[in-house]
Amino acid sequence: MRDPYKLLGVDRDASEEEIRSARNFLIQQYAGHEPSEEAIEGAYEKIIMKSYQQRKKTKINLKTKLKKRVEESPSWVKALLGYFEVPTMDIISRRLFFFAFIAGWSIATSAENGPAFQLAISLFSCIYFLNDKMKNLMRASTTGFGVLVGGWIIGSLLVPLIPTFIIPPSWSLELLTSLVAYVFLFLGCTFLK
Repeated sequence: MRDPYKLLGVDRDASEEEIRSARNFLIQQYAGHEPSEEAIEGAYEKIIMKSYQQRKKTKINLKTKLKKRVEESPSWVKALLGYFEVPTMDIISRRLFFFAFIAGWSIATSAENGPAFQLAISLFSCIYFLNDKMKNLMRASTTGFGVLVGGWIIGSLLVPLIPTFIIPPSWSLELLTSLVAYVFLFLGCTFLK
């Protein structure tokens, strides 16, 4: 069997377009000579299949790599990751839209005393979503309150670090802290098991 690259008259580092052009040129040159046409087509297919197999081998399989890294990680990391899941993109996008709507509503109607009503709605929604997964209202409520408190504490620590020229003057500290809490509530009700 001859070298398919030599048969087509191309280098080993030729692009697929160059290989295809060489094949088309040779097919036109040897039109009607069936053994030559078959040899040209065979060489072309062999090169293309080799190229496809190389691309398939070098393609990064992220899911397999992540699974392997989790399996090699310490037991406490495995235990921690056991509390999280990745839902479908449909669920993620719907919950993201919901919490973005609540955040927009809070910004649009921000008042001196902060968005308490919107925060309550987002908390009850988070508890509802968690209860749908956990099938235990008490556990979902505890988790939801924990996520809210954690988000509020982290928001209280992060918000004063934001430079004042970035923040619109009408936004209060409570509004900014509640926006951070919405992020935590979204993450909690979407990715916690």
